[in-house]
Amino acid sequence: MPSSPLIFSLETSCDETAVALCDGGGRILASEISTQIPEHMPYGGVVPEIASRNHIVRLKPLIAQALQEAGVTLAEVDCFAATSGPGLASSLLIGSTVAKALALACGKPFLAVNHLEGHLLSPFIGHAAGVQPGIALIVSGGHTMLLHLRATGDYKLLGRSRDDAAGEAFDKVGKMLGLPYPGGPEIDKLARRGDRTAYDFPRSMLDSADYAFSFSGLKTSMLYLLPTLGNSIQSRMADLCASFQEAIVDVLVKKSLRAAREFGARSISVSGGVSCNHRLREAFAQRCKKAGHELFLAAPSLTTDNAAMIAFAALHRFQAGHRSALEENVNPNLPLVSA
Repeated sequence: MPSSPLIFSLETSCDETAVALCDGGGRILASEISTQIPEHMPYGGVVPEIASRNHIVRLKPLIAQALQEAGVTLAEVDCFAATSGPGLASSLLIGSTVAKALALACGKPFLAVNHLEGHLLSPFIGHAAGVQPGIALIVSGGHTMLLHLRATGDYKLLGRSRDDAAGEAFDKVGKMLGLPYPGGPEIDKLARRGDRTAYDFPRSMLDSADYAFSFSGLKTSMLYLLPTLGNSIQSRMADLCASFQEAIVDVLVKKSLRAAREFGARSISVSGGVSCNHRLREAFAQRCKKAGHELFLAAPSLTTDNAAMIAFAALHRFQAGHRSALEENVNPNLPLVSA
């Protein structure tokens, strides 16, 4: 039987429709995700109106599926949670409104959850020791952030991208190379058979005194390089992908380890969609082992947008006594930490 409290969560911040149930022990009892990649692929990116319409259609069957998988009823749920930001306003409204309606109908509390906190805590789902303090890297299509995770709910922002997020750079370069959307996974796939040293792409802000990131220059470097290759781009595709990917990985890994040294952190955690990248996971594992840091990586199924991480974050907030008002609005620009 699930241990109390039982958390039911919805995640609709962008183009993934997801629901999940988590019990008081942090066990994920059900996690259902319906992807919209095929719907957005013809446009080369997410179309907000298409995303929100699909959320409306897909949520009801996903909710029924998750309840059946977990073997529970809505009446047994202790708290309903939903992502309140950051994300697309039209998408956020769908999940938030449904979760509020369920909470009201069942007479249970509602919790608004920060999408980024979900990512931040996702590497610790399923770990007996729970959330561990240390340096945390969130790297996704919309965000690249390095934080000092001091305790659940206590986060210090060390640095973020000043322009393109790492995932955004991956997808934009994928588009330059003529790869299918989304470009990040395609680059990762091609890079596995490429030479990481074939092209010397810039490592912007690698040696800066702070923990900020910049990937716009790297993207521009690829833009200027491609015309010089003429008709040989296809034959050099694997090397281009491997070299470009290595430039991003190099910066993310080295800055994270430098932060761990500066703050005396024993552990490093990595989350977000880009954390599923094969080379990034490999490089972090190698460097953390060498430096003696414990590495926490989100499970591949928890790297992209999912409701399990929202339920897990909501559980910690629920147990700490937090509750949200039904009148609380979504915030497309919701910050994880105050400036």
